[in-house]
Amino acid sequence: MATITDKQMNAKPDKPTWLIEDAPRGCGRFMARLRPNGERHFYFRYTSSSSERIFLPLGVYDPAGVDGLTLKEARTKAGELSRLYQGGIRDLREYIQAEEDDRKAAREAEQARVAAEKAAAEEARARQAARKTVQDLFDHWAKVDLINRKDGGDEVRRMFNKDVLPLLGSIPIDEVKKGHITEVTDALLARGVNRMAKMIFSLMRQMFRFAVDRDLIDHDPTASIRKAKIGGKDVERDRVLNDEELRALARQAPAAGLLPSTEAAIWIALSTCCRIGELINARWDNVDLDTGIWLIPPEDSKNGKAHSISLSKFAIQQFEKIKILSNKSQWCYPNTKNTGPVCSKTVTKQLGDRQRQTNQKVMSNRSANAQALILKGGKWTPHDLRRTGATLMTALGVIPEVAERCLNHTEENKVKRTYQRHSYTKEMANAWNILGDHLSNLLQKDDSHFNG
Repeated sequence: MATITDKQMNAKPDKPTWLIEDAPRGCGRFMARLRPNGERHFYFRYTSSSSERIFLPLGVYDPAGVDGLTLKEARTKAGELSRLYQGGIRDLREYIQAEEDDRKAAREAEQARVAAEKAAAEEARARQAARKTVQDLFDHWAKVDLINRKDGGDEVRRMFNKDVLPLLGSIPIDEVKKGHITEVTDALLARGVNRMAKMIFSLMRQMFRFAVDRDLIDHDPTASIRKAKIGGKDVERDRVLNDEELRALARQAPAAGLLPSTEAAIWIALSTCCRIGELINARWDNVDLDTGIWLIPPEDSKNGKAHSISLSKFAIQQFEKIKILSNKSQWCYPNTKNTGPVCSKTVTKQLGDRQRQTNQKVMSNRSANAQALILKGGKWTPHDLRRTGATLMTALGVIPEVAERCLNHTEENKVKRTYQRHSYTKEMANAWNILGDHLSNLLQKDDSHFNG
């Protein structure tokens, strides 16, 4: 029988029948097996290396090629096996099984590789998601550390939200390098705010040391940066306003466009030697204008110790002005919503805005009276008023020990702190009165603004 045909494949034999195509010797044979029940199977017959005749199944016959092989597809498959057989592969079944095993192993290896890559990618994503960013670190630091500060960390949050987190917030903390830190400080130095650069650097160092202490990172990226290299060496301020400057200030302040409460703050800070933040946070519950006593509670003082100030007549006059301006608020300097005091930087900014040099442009949304409070001795700040008041006290005969007490400074000598317990209450009251009388006499000579 030369060639198997579809007609033969569709025949219905009475008994099992083999159909065999002719082929040269040593090529194997393409065969089909027909059964009375309608089964039609293709085979490739060959002799193995052990001289065993093998009938290797090729598949089921299906003229449409849907549920099996067409005659042409089966013949092609048999032809491929014949070529392998002629090529010297005598054990086709084992060869095909080995190839199938190899393919299966390759498929499994590929599936394992894909699964491993997928698992590694998922693990990497999980690690990345679990890594804390600088923003995460800041939030953690704020909850644990900053919350204990007097303002609850509000001022540090403001500084970081403005100058640090926009640059570093999304960076994983274990990827922060020295260059990232200096990127923040260099931007501040470029703006000319050297002191702010040093302050923010110091705060970043505190935050990263917090992270090291909690094993969130192994190394503090600020450790190798010298603070002195950020904004230059700290220079201790020694600005003191002399009598001539104080008289000039009394003349210039009314025309400087200051808030009346800010103008009063100048003279309160000068006559009480208080810190401007202590004044801004003051409540009327702690200010008794009848007895002339202002109590600064521990939570508002820098050293955490309560401080009682005996108000001179000069200081009382200024408090009476802001009493009217505060409009029955519990705060001496209430914010616009009366939910607390105004920002501690309010007075400092107003005074700084009015001491800009002629070569400096007027800042947007700031006072146009940019030179209104410039004095001969150079720029001055609210803290310089505190220093000026203490300096005037000693110049007027107040002993330094008492002036230091008026400043609410903590005695550095441990022995003195332990054994010298005299309160100096009377001496301090006398010192404030001496200072107040001097300011009243000094300023009233040139300006009726202080005549009560």
